[in-house]
Amino acid sequence: MSVFKDAGHLFRFAGLFVLAFILFLVIRHFVVPKSFGQYGHYRAASIGEIAAHQVKYAGHETCETCHAEVFDVKKDGKHAHVNCEACHGALAKHADDPGAMTPTKPDTAVICARCHTASAAKPKGFPQVVPADHSTGLPCETCHQPHNPGMDAAAPKAPVKAAGGAK
Repeated sequence: MSVFKDAGHLFRFAGLFVLAFILFLVIRHFVVPKSFGQYGHYRAASIGEIAAHQVKYAGHETCETCHAEVFDVKKDGKHAHVNCEACHGALAKHADDPGAMTPTKPDTAVICARCHTASAAKPKGFPQVVPADHSTGLPCETCHQPHNPGMDAAAPKAPVKAAGGAK
């Protein structure tokens, strides 16, 4: 009696495994880009492709060179570390040629709510409001100066619902 009496099943299975592995290597050769793995576990050619994309963001330093009066208001406020383009959008075209593109003024009732809508996931010290209760739909700039958002004493107070609304 042979020890390998039914070994044919195992050899066929091993043959299928080897065939599948060879098929995988052939497909991998045609599918994986040649530059993959050259500088680590990514496609090295992507560096040049990404660098070739048109620049969309100018950076807050570029904004501050022309808009120094806004920078002076913003630098001491709570938004001192918020980049201009976080609210105003990508402005590289405007920075290159101010006449070619005029930035739109963001709707503060919408843009401010993106960061300041109340959420349990935000730190307790972060200013959070329930927009519907807080301002009854009025733009935030009615009471707050967007670049330095403390309460603006000169602005009229927005009506605030007393029950459950953050002030």
